[in-house]
Amino acid sequence: MTTPIPARSTATKRITLLVVCVTTAMLMLDIAVVNTALPSIAVDLDAGVSSLQWVIDAYTLALATAVLGAGSWADRRGRRRAFVVGLVWFTGASLLCALAPTIWFLDLARAVQGIGGAVLFACSLALLADVFDRGPARASALAAYGATIGGAFAVGPLVGGLLTELLDWRAIFFVNVPIGLVTLLLTLRWVPESRDPRPRAADVPGQLLAAAFAISASLFAVFVYTTLYLQNVLLLSPVQAGLVYLPATVAMFVVAGATAKLDRVVPTRVSLSCSLALVAVGLLMMTVAEADSSKYVLLPGLVVACAAAGVFNPVMSGIVLGESTAAHSGLAAGINDAFRQTGIAVGVAVLGVFLPAESLLPGGSPQDFVSGLQGALVAAAFVAALGTVVCAVCLRPRPQTAPVFGDAESDTVEFPAVTG
Repeated sequence: MTTPIPARSTATKRITLLVVCVTTAMLMLDIAVVNTALPSIAVDLDAGVSSLQWVIDAYTLALATAVLGAGSWADRRGRRRAFVVGLVWFTGASLLCALAPTIWFLDLARAVQGIGGAVLFACSLALLADVFDRGPARASALAAYGATIGGAFAVGPLVGGLLTELLDWRAIFFVNVPIGLVTLLLTLRWVPESRDPRPRAADVPGQLLAAAFAISASLFAVFVYTTLYLQNVLLLSPVQAGLVYLPATVAMFVVAGATAKLDRVVPTRVSLSCSLALVAVGLLMMTVAEADSSKYVLLPGLVVACAAAGVFNPVMSGIVLGESTAAHSGLAAGINDAFRQTGIAVGVAVLGVFLPAESLLPGGSPQDFVSGLQGALVAAAFVAALGTVVCAVCLRPRPQTAPVFGDAESDTVEFPAVTG
């Protein structure tokens, strides 16, 4: 005998969605806003290239390492309880980042911050699944969630540029404190509790997770270096560099919102493989950048790649939820986000190999940086193209049934079978 999800009020649904989206935006922004602040951090804390790179990698690696265990723990102990712990942890760590006296203190604080982010990421999809029944309402919620992931990452350079230029680089971390406190209060008041009485391993296919890894290791990772190109080579201010991303951000939001209806007419295999292929195309379009190019040289490629990501993110989130029961949604979300965050961390590290270390800081050779950036863009496009092949080959259109949220045993839904 199964227990259906209890009916949730409209206010509960809306505020839960608001809390999840705001928190997710904060987590993604804490990767992207740092990009435009790196030159200022380097000057203020007298940081070298290696220690500066760990400002990003310490956060994403800690997040990726902890998110799987966090999802399993949340399923057992309660997703709302875990979410509250994550909010308190992340907010406190953000304050430590803002007060960092040295670059190594900042790197350590970013790792601590990443652990709190792991707990929040692991709970986000599970909280949505608990309050939204499958159908149009859940599809719309996932579209908003997907738009938040991509949009926050894309608008991050602009936000980071504004805060750095108008205030100080420390403001990019201070701003998390009031946001964290407000979302904490909303969570305690409105978000319902849910847990798994019999937790077990999630059944999310590894091939699909390798699709999640591909977009993070390519598009999202390369943003670090395109932002440095705009500032250090084209000599744009942090705000000007952030504004370059704005049209692509708008495109991502618009496309992500439209995907609520897309899954009814387009197979997921087609949506995922085509979106990753377009990401690869967009990255290749950006290789035309030169040391003396216009500040808009990256824009066409950014729009194509970000619009494609607007399709990928909500479709991928829907598959993760569709292939796990309500009881195990936290673990499933944790696995998904582990691959996503690992992809960003690995991508930033690997793509950085193409750029000479001295060219990454102000005063370095513009031509050396551009040559390295072009190589990094080609490598990122290859990763996205590889993800395209994985989706096209591993997702077959043969339907099968699987338990879904709401009724873990009797309710079923059709989705493409996965082959290994």
